[in-house]
Amino acid sequence: MNQIRTVGVVGAGQMGGGIAQVAAASGYATLLWDANQQALERGYAAIGTRLEQGVAKGKVSPELRDATLGKLSTASSVKDFSRCDLVIEAVIEQFEAKAALFGEIDAVLPSHALLASNTSSISITRMAATTSRPDKFMGVHFMNPVPVMKLVELIRALQTSEETYTALRDFCVSLGKTTVLAIDTPGFVVNRILCPMINEAIFLVQEGVEPEDIDTAMKLGTNQPMGPLTLADFVGLDTLLYILQVLHRELGEDKYRPCPLLVKYVEAGWYGKKSGRGFYSY
Repeated sequence: MNQIRTVGVVGAGQMGGGIAQVAAASGYATLLWDANQQALERGYAAIGTRLEQGVAKGKVSPELRDATLGKLSTASSVKDFSRCDLVIEAVIEQFEAKAALFGEIDAVLPSHALLASNTSSISITRMAATTSRPDKFMGVHFMNPVPVMKLVELIRALQTSEETYTALRDFCVSLGKTTVLAIDTPGFVVNRILCPMINEAIFLVQEGVEPEDIDTAMKLGTNQPMGPLTLADFVGLDTLLYILQVLHRELGEDKYRPCPLLVKYVEAGWYGKKSGRGFYSY
């Protein structure tokens, strides 16, 4: 049985930083690395800020804050992952970039170590095949924001061993997460259902319905805590567009065709909350 003690996280953005935070908070020695040094510094600082905010709100104890930061450190290069038992990738949603990264990490990891991707749409089987340890590779898709959301989608590659699946399932449970087993198909479970729903809401905006009315209708009519357009702004309209394009291309069905208005918003640089403007202004 693989025993995970030290965890590496690649990508210090919102997802990678969140994964590193929950791993450190759960007692794992955690290394966070990003190819962009400024992004790494921002990501590490953001973790500290979230922990301080948690303390101020009474949701995080000062002891847990200190223990989390004590378990978390930044890596200076990929070579630092040589002492990791598990490395989770959370970088840009491009197969070529991920494959190149896995090649670098694979070369320095000990033979027993596991590799995982936080991808929301790319084939796990295809990525596993780029490594020398396909049986030790799996999809581990956290929800955003990671410290808050309880769900993790687990996706087995065709090559994933039962031992790897069990080890990563148990790891996620140790983080306080609930896991579901998805199949290795574009969008897995959540995005396969969620993205077309959001896309349909955008079609309604294109047809003249106000975003506020759509969000109110879905919150009160279906008991969703957040309307689809608010959620789209939070996720990032560029990310939403990319996932829909993958679904449309890989599954070949028109129901996944991105709304033209979504394409225009992304072309305008209106990505949602992170850019200050999407369907709402921030």
